[in-house]
Amino acid sequence: MKSTPLYLVAGTVALAAVTGFAALTAPGDEGPAEPKAAALLPVERSSLLCPEPSTSDLADTTYTSFTPEGDGGGEAGAAELKAAERLPTEDAPAGEDADKDKETDAEKGKTAGAKPVLSLKDLGKPSTAETSKSGAPALVGTATGRLAPGWTTQQTTIAEAGGARGLLGVSCTTPDTDFWFPGASTATARQDYVHLTNPDDTAAVADIELYGAEGPLKSDAGEGITVPARSSVPILISTLTGEAAENVTVHVTTRTGRVGAAVSAAEDKVGSDWLTKSADPAQTLVLPGIPSDATSVRLVAFAPGEDDADVKIQLMGKNATFSPAGNDTLHIKSQMTASVDLKNITRGEPGSIRLTSTDGSETPVVAALRVVRGSGAGQEIAFIPATGPVGDRASVADNRAKASVLSLAAPGATAKVKVTLSAGSDGGEKTSKTYTVKGGTTLEVTPEAPAGLKGAYALTVETESGGPVHAARTLTLKEGGVSMFTVQTMPDDGGAVEVPAVRQDLSVLDD
Repeated sequence: MKSTPLYLVAGTVALAAVTGFAALTAPGDEGPAEPKAAALLPVERSSLLCPEPSTSDLADTTYTSFTPEGDGGGEAGAAELKAAERLPTEDAPAGEDADKDKETDAEKGKTAGAKPVLSLKDLGKPSTAETSKSGAPALVGTATGRLAPGWTTQQTTIAEAGGARGLLGVSCTTPDTDFWFPGASTATARQDYVHLTNPDDTAAVADIELYGAEGPLKSDAGEGITVPARSSVPILISTLTGEAAENVTVHVTTRTGRVGAAVSAAEDKVGSDWLTKSADPAQTLVLPGIPSDATSVRLVAFAPGEDDADVKIQLMGKNATFSPAGNDTLHIKSQMTASVDLKNITRGEPGSIRLTSTDGSETPVVAALRVVRGSGAGQEIAFIPATGPVGDRASVADNRAKASVLSLAAPGATAKVKVTLSAGSDGGEKTSKTYTVKGGTTLEVTPEAPAGLKGAYALTVETESGGPVHAARTLTLKEGGVSMFTVQTMPDDGGAVEVPAVRQDLSVLDD
């Protein structure tokens, strides 16, 4: 009996050590204290993965890294991107019994002591790096301390000639275990690659499933693809199946580990760009930022569930929401990719697509837009996946003077947002302005470059009041007589997380 208090003391110490935030209940307290609301605290660590930019000898790539200024303090921290090991497509091991020598080499952490390709030094000011190297590697990055909340990096590549001619832009992704890419293709005119990048010190094993207009495309090569530690594997989608399909939904999942995933798409005589993942399957989706001068817009959607889906298609235009004539609804069969050509739906005005389940349909879907600007030899392509709202804050890093356009779409109630243009990477002063976005419309904003701007600047959008806002940024650069463009969506940056208040409960020690 005398030993019982010692066990209680030991249990108390263990509980306090585990919870960290526990508050000891003083003797004489009557019952447990009232639970406290969760605190919203800045994240202390962020990870980003940038895919291999290009294999062309005529491509120039710029990396732009940025963390917005915020209320969080904390340690100084660091934000660095380092080169990943590249495993050639033809050597990509498949299955759990893959070549262990390659995996072991990668697990030695060849990039751990390597010099960073890009380091971010300050809050609120972008840092940049450039490369013209053919076959430049994918990048694996980590940010800690005060540089972690809202950390974002943009990879922008200009390919002036060749089959992959175009402006390719991608916001480097966070690692995950599940990705949907509607809008890919295995057609002969397309060269689409899935890029898988593993940020961790152990190998990841991924599966790639393909779905066409008639259902799953037969593919054994997409099963059990090993991505070695801190390495990147590019995989030509058309080599995974013998079936040519114009519109394909790609589903990437991992059996073990996690990866960053993105699809590079190059279309003969049209252009090239990155296709990033769609928002998670949902009954309502928003695809913001169709350029006002789009000459062709194709909607590609997929229903991953066991039931068919019926969705209403609406365009949120400059002044109102309406359904396109003849294309007001889309029937999506289960496990089949559906598409509809919306042509030049915006007709000279900015717009965004809203998809909502029709009455009686509760099946969630994923979706993306294939957007073309220009005609003939002056065509260029970009993709807009469904995306989540801006939420508290969202940023896009690489913006140039007179080259960026911001689209803000309010699918529900009218909203007010603050848009901040950062200082330039080589000089300038930040500036902010507040905009009101009328419910059911898309507002297009052409930012005025910050005073004294030198280099690239970042755009940050913060929701101040009203309903949700979905945002996208279009970057346009003229090269070789072609107005090349790329569109990046701007979901919440996840810079803050809810941390529940924790108290000690000694009742768990009762027999």
